[in-house]
Amino acid sequence: MAAIARSFQFLVVTFFITLLISVNDANAGSWETNASVGGFSRVHIYTPDTESSIGDGKALFIVLHGCTQSIDAYLSANLEVAAEQYGMVIAVPDAENKAGFGCWSYWQGAKSRNAADYRNVISLANTLSNNAALNIDSDQVYISGLSSGAAFANTTACLAPDVFAGMGISAGPSIGTSANGAIGTCEAANVALRCEQYASSFGDFLNTQIASIAFGDIDTTVDQCYNRQNAEGMAEVYGVSELPGINIISESGRTAEEVLWSNNRVSMLFFNGVDHAWSGGVGASGSFINGNGINYALYLGQYFLENNLRVNRNAAPELSNVTVQVDDDVLTIIGNVTDSDSSVQEVNVILTDFVGNNTQLSTQNVSSGSFVLSSTPLPDSLYSIALNATDTDGAISTTVSLSARIGPPPPDEAPILSNIQIDIVAQCATVSGEVIDANQDLANVTVNFFNRNEDAVIEANSFTVEVCNLPGGEQTVTVTATDAVNLTSSQTLSFEINAAISANIDQHIAADRLDFINYANCYLEYGSDTFELNEIDLGDQQCVWQDDDASCSGPQQLCSDSGGSSNGDGDSGSGGDDGGTDEQCVEFSATNYFHKLAGRAYSTGSFFAPDYFAQGSNDPLSGSTWGSSNLYSTDGEIWRLGVCP
Repeated sequence: MAAIARSFQFLVVTFFITLLISVNDANAGSWETNASVGGFSRVHIYTPDTESSIGDGKALFIVLHGCTQSIDAYLSANLEVAAEQYGMVIAVPDAENKAGFGCWSYWQGAKSRNAADYRNVISLANTLSNNAALNIDSDQVYISGLSSGAAFANTTACLAPDVFAGMGISAGPSIGTSANGAIGTCEAANVALRCEQYASSFGDFLNTQIASIAFGDIDTTVDQCYNRQNAEGMAEVYGVSELPGINIISESGRTAEEVLWSNNRVSMLFFNGVDHAWSGGVGASGSFINGNGINYALYLGQYFLENNLRVNRNAAPELSNVTVQVDDDVLTIIGNVTDSDSSVQEVNVILTDFVGNNTQLSTQNVSSGSFVLSSTPLPDSLYSIALNATDTDGAISTTVSLSARIGPPPPDEAPILSNIQIDIVAQCATVSGEVIDANQDLANVTVNFFNRNEDAVIEANSFTVEVCNLPGGEQTVTVTATDAVNLTSSQTLSFEINAAISANIDQHIAADRLDFINYANCYLEYGSDTFELNEIDLGDQQCVWQDDDASCSGPQQLCSDSGGSSNGDGDSGSGGDDGGTDEQCVEFSATNYFHKLAGRAYSTGSFFAPDYFAQGSNDPLSGSTWGSSNLYSTDGEIWRLGVCP
């Protein structure tokens, strides 16, 4: 019996260690690590605070790893710098259908939009572009990659030129070459013919696509002949000619040599001092990440910004200093209009009385400068005034809203609410609508959610308010408008929040929704499959994450909307043991691997020989997986090697 007991104990310990090793790390900041999206089990996603300075919203930049390269390496490749500067969401997927040595299988299998990882990459791009919360401009979707990822990115961009407006191909063999061509002598390939065949019925979209082709000038792994072969091939696809001369790109002491084709449709780079690696710029590190060259992601951000052919760059007119004057029964609207890159064609004004009729449209052809628009005589009423300007290229300005009264005010009456709608994105609800007060003495609009009152932002006759971290399930919201003499009107609406988060057991544990104490039931029920957990409110700001029948539950903890450590989105770190985000210094001594599990460190390289670095500071940790290190932090986000000062 004792032997049986020891054997059982060994199995339990072995299982527990195996589970620990498979747990994904949850990095702090704007990185969401190990997301399951677009057919991929693991995708690292960085969402910047900024938006692209062209187009409408953010750009999307997909980066495909190289052979034997972990996607974790790109967490220290300076991608965030380009993301913030150019308003690009970064997505780094781990190939789902790897070939030998963890490569993207560009040389084998069907080349089709519906085949294996080609389908997944296209699905990833479309899924993220259709996510309203990310606000991605579908005309600014780009793809890049290193080595096998570069060849795969080139193939995917040719298969789906309608999806990808541009590509960045770094150290990649040509499309149509064999696996031997990647590490042997250069193989000739008709890149143009291949690309056009891949595009098939989507070929017209190649007319507005751009391409950057790059190589390290000391790359001895993949033949540098592919740099020009790829560039000339894409130039033939686009029908452009090489321009004379070489440009020197400089950045913080790093340089690259650039050759351009007409209209900058194709660029070819050689990174000086870079081997077979992604060129990350100053401070970049990690497996197949080289800090000796310029930041290629920054270069691509600027290249795409300046040369994207799909974005409408015509700026809309701008209205300013708009006022309304009342002269007896005539309304006169005065203001200024300018247009930075076109000519103003007209200013449009719509007048609507209090009961919604007697609408009058006034137009006037006007160039940039001041304008004056006067109505015909109008009956007594409270008028809503909406005006915008249109330029000669069809761009329309933001609408300016005003109100004015003709005649004496009516007796006191409550404000009128109308056109209320609720837009739901994840656990956020945005309530908007219109409010009109005939007496023009509106005091406020309040919105009562499940657990709070919020004051709406009022602009002219419109109001809006957003609340996030709402619990899941059916809910109601009550909107109340109040005037200066406390007359009110209210409307109540119902809506439903789907707060379920889908992940596998490792990801749920890493995000603090489950813990190692209570994981057994969940593992027996779901194994390694993904499953949904809902945050259930227990009252007194206490919640628990559980599945639909409560058979798999996590620990009781602060609700994600109460300021606690668990936020339900995978960014909660290690369950509160990181010291929060106050200014008190905290420190922990643990093995490098357990620092990684807690979100205080990350690793690069292969599983058997990883390099560990402190999260935020990138301080190197010695001793590999089971080496012991002391880390400290004053904000819970940036961790440093050592003890609290």
